[in-house]
Amino acid sequence: MQFDIITLFPEMFSALNYGIVGRAKKQDLLSLRFWNPRDFVQDKQQGRVDDRPYGGGPGMVMQVQPLRDAINKAKQADDTAAKIIYLSPQGRLIKQADIQRFAEQPKIILIAGRYEGIDERVISNDIDEEWSIGDYILSGGELAAMVMIDAIVRLLPGALGDPTSAINESFSDSLDGLLDYPHYTRPVIDSNGQAVPEVLINGDHEAIRRWRLMQSLGRTYLKRPDLLTNRSLNPEEAVLLQKFLECSKEK
Repeated sequence: MQFDIITLFPEMFSALNYGIVGRAKKQDLLSLRFWNPRDFVQDKQQGRVDDRPYGGGPGMVMQVQPLRDAINKAKQADDTAAKIIYLSPQGRLIKQADIQRFAEQPKIILIAGRYEGIDERVISNDIDEEWSIGDYILSGGELAAMVMIDAIVRLLPGALGDPTSAINESFSDSLDGLLDYPHYTRPVIDSNGQAVPEVLINGDHEAIRRWRLMQSLGRTYLKRPDLLTNRSLNPEEAVLLQKFLECSKEK
């Protein structure tokens, strides 16, 4: 998969040389190209990519020409059709289903804004989609772009050691939008005397399935009840959630 990133700070993306994305890069599962708008300024002496906003106000705005030229260069770098995405707090809040859709794209161009934002004419004429990773403000779009790349790469075939890892995580299709269940590993009893739940070590796969579903439902109810607002529980789920809540009251 090809990622082309429009950014004033390409060196920030060295963080992607580590972990799952770093391994995927070594396997040639993805390629990163960077296009710095500073390289496309027409007035080389000034070298400016930003200017004061018309109408007054604080901060600076990234200019049309350097951004547009960088985007066009990224589009023309190969014959692959690209989805052009601007990372912005005004964009739609990205969900796992959106990440899954992006993972099917052969090429994505990500635009990391800075300062007060980018000229609106770029957004209206050069951008396909505008996305946000959360309802908060960052200093620039680079961190948001890295978050998006990491989430997408996890879904690429061969990126994870165990392909089922991505299937059984929070927000995944296998959990039907629920949060993930708790995970345990060795030792059975830790230094504080806390033990792994007996159901996970007794070998009863059906009991394990029901316990994990109950935990996913309960965690979602307690931590992200909004995820259950428009979700109808089937009879099994309703019983398991009620059981979770009753057990929680007893503790």
